[in-house]
Amino acid sequence: MWEAIRRWFDPAELGSVGETPDYRFSLANERTFLAWLRTGLALVGGGLAAAQFLPPLPMSHLREVIAVALLLLGAAVAIRAVDHWARTERAIRLGQELPASRFPAILALTLGVGALLLVAAVLMRAVGGR
Repeated sequence: MWEAIRRWFDPAELGSVGETPDYRFSLANERTFLAWLRTGLALVGGGLAAAQFLPPLPMSHLREVIAVALLLLGAAVAIRAVDHWARTERAIRLGQELPASRFPAILALTLGVGALLLVAAVLMRAVGGR
């Protein structure tokens, strides 16, 4: 694990692996990395917004749970982004198959379930408020 983390911060080591690829592939990999970082940043921003601006919800501490879940998910996306970037860049340089990832599907399912739970909380508040 520490070896993989060390590779994230050592571009010279990555440059010494395999052959220099067509720059367009490296740039495409970097654009994907930046898109994942934007997703992580949006989740962190959503967590901060939930903590500051959501009104009290019908279940105690639900607002805090939502905020912490979004913050942790944003952190996980950012960490996963850098790991996937490094593994993909290495595979490109070595002419190997690109690494497969279940993370986008897991993220989508997590966000979908979270959205459904929020819909339930909003409906509970609407019904309870009458």
